[in-house]
Amino acid sequence: MEELFSVEYFMRKALDEAYAAFEKDEVPVGAIIVSKNKIIAKGHNLTQTLTDVTAHAEMQAITSAASYLGSKYLPECTLYVTLEPCVMCAGALYWSQIGKVVIGAGDEKRGFQNAGISLHPKTEIHFGILEHECSDLVREFFRAKR
Repeated sequence: MEELFSVEYFMRKALDEAYAAFEKDEVPVGAIIVSKNKIIAKGHNLTQTLTDVTAHAEMQAITSAASYLGSKYLPECTLYVTLEPCVMCAGALYWSQIGKVVIGAGDEKRGFQNAGISLHPKTEIHFGILEHECSDLVREFFRAKR
């Protein structure tokens, strides 16, 4: 049995968001933000639905968490995201000063690390949580598109 409040538990919640995007024919990326073991924000890609290139899962979650906390800074929060953030989302994470980012699968083509971008110096980054499940969902989505 999976331990409540483990990184795997929260990444599965982010995967739930990714599946919601998949069902809407959006690129299946999901994100949640956790503070004190409580999910305070959720998001999944909505770029097609909203006709908005900035409507990434991370952006949805950051905006929701900031609103919930009444603060633009998120140093006590952890973002769980199924796919490595892009440059735009990395910039938003930098400015939010988020405390920790937990990433499911890397993104060699559009991920922030290959672009030479860094998150805030105080932000902890952890890669590879439920990596296969996260990457398999993205592969399945794009395989169906080809």
